[in-house]
Amino acid sequence: MTERQVEDMRLDTTRTIRAPHGTDLRAKSWLTEAPLRMLMNNLDPDVAEHPHSLVVYGGIGRAARNWECFDKIVEVLERLEDDQTLLVQSGKPVGVFPTHKNAPRVLIANSNLVPHWANWEHFNELDKEGLMMYGQMTAGSWIYIGSQGIVQGTYETFVSVAKKHFDGKANGRWILTGGLGGMGGAQPLAGTMAGFSMIAVECDESRIDYRLRTGYVDKKATSLDEALAIIYESEEPVSVGLLANAADVFPELVERNITPDVVTDQTSAHDPLNGYLPIGWSMEHAADMRKQDEAAVVKAAKESMAIQVKAMLELQERGAATLDYGNNIRQMALEEGVDNAFDFPGFVPAYIRPLFCEGIGPFRWAALSGDPEDIYKTDQKVKELIPDNPHLHNWLDMARERIQFQGLPARICWVGLKDRERLGQAFNEMVKNGELKAPVVIGRDHLDSGSVASPNRETEGMMDGSDAVSDWPLLNALLNTAGGATWVSLHHGGGVGMGFSQHSGMVICCDGSDDASERIARVLHNDPGTGVMRHADAGYDIAKQCAAEQGLDLPMLNEELKKLK
Repeated sequence: MTERQVEDMRLDTTRTIRAPHGTDLRAKSWLTEAPLRMLMNNLDPDVAEHPHSLVVYGGIGRAARNWECFDKIVEVLERLEDDQTLLVQSGKPVGVFPTHKNAPRVLIANSNLVPHWANWEHFNELDKEGLMMYGQMTAGSWIYIGSQGIVQGTYETFVSVAKKHFDGKANGRWILTGGLGGMGGAQPLAGTMAGFSMIAVECDESRIDYRLRTGYVDKKATSLDEALAIIYESEEPVSVGLLANAADVFPELVERNITPDVVTDQTSAHDPLNGYLPIGWSMEHAADMRKQDEAAVVKAAKESMAIQVKAMLELQERGAATLDYGNNIRQMALEEGVDNAFDFPGFVPAYIRPLFCEGIGPFRWAALSGDPEDIYKTDQKVKELIPDNPHLHNWLDMARERIQFQGLPARICWVGLKDRERLGQAFNEMVKNGELKAPVVIGRDHLDSGSVASPNRETEGMMDGSDAVSDWPLLNALLNTAGGATWVSLHHGGGVGMGFSQHSGMVICCDGSDDASERIARVLHNDPGTGVMRHADAGYDIAKQCAAEQGLDLPMLNEELKKLK
């Protein structure tokens, strides 16, 4: 198959996909209707970045390999029985096999390559031939819920930045960042929620306009002076989408001796071919060059990243709280000769790891009914079951007020071991007794405490030096499969790119049945439990204490855990 044929199979501008709403099923049960709706939801034009080419977010993160594969996945899910499992290989449905009613209905593997060949060059060759696709994290695992999926995690990070550097007082301070794509687009809203103003540099005007429409960014500027004037003149936290190239703006601030309070970046730097615009290039020129000379694009992009990272390092020297937000831009700069690129920390070791030690991470759910009231009712249930967490209650109140739903109504909140299972059981009971109009699905980002190995992001600087050990996400996926998650995924690359991470995901359907209750008890205990296990094994005292309190059975640590109870 030629590269042109592969591209043609991936592009269809005539199609608009939206998930069905209501209680009428296209599939044979809710256990297969759930993945069907969430797959379609990933390609809703209000959710996906480039739905006509099956791209959900994160550069080239796709929901299916091509439209033929998408249609076949839908066809199979509509006929799949409750004792069968569909296997999906990099967005292509490759087999249906007999299993049992408590097995996952779908098992997904995306973008996985043998380590020696796990690089962008080899992946891109396979991708051109139509043999693979990039699954990102929640694109190819069908649990993307729009930018809300990362808002709370970003909010928690910015709150932690304020506590660590500014005595918890963010008002009057501002953040400089880059990127307003699927993940980066969460930054302006998260920043203002945390009390900061923000300038977010974005080279694609359509992304700024989209964030304006959906309420994620407050203002648009076309010059740095205009953006600075907006944040300096505002008495309240305000966010500005600046139409420019981050690799131009960051050094300009250095030259003008203007130092932000906080500096980070969420451009798609993990993918230098498709995700980062070189200095001096237009969007159109970059698109043409990707077809003519991929090596030149990568070279120019990485050289520009090096310039941006040098500016970030200088701003750090001048007092800015500078952090890497997990897009691997430091690694790209290091490869271009910026030897001190890792002098500013990643956000996980600097701000998030204590939460991971308790299995706390991005717990999310979506209402398959399509009715926002189902989410509002579950919001209230969360408050009832976790009454002593005002920070969480404040988040839920802000989310309802300020976050627009994209596609099927959904919510995210960071909770951990014990609370995830309690909430899952409560949601299942609400479906059973008719409080909710239809089932809900519960999933999470692959960026979670026990589901990822990523030495430049989630597992950077582990206490025992086990940053690159990827047994942990493999065990997480195996355990979620054994526990009966509705679908389970195992991916490579994610937000840091080929060769730099492995990660797993799970989704479980709360259909109100007793069988679902049993599956929830296993999956929503085991899944965060693996995160506590992983961090306890690495030597973190917080994780050991949590393991002891929650009664985890960790054979090599049990004697030590007994003393902590």
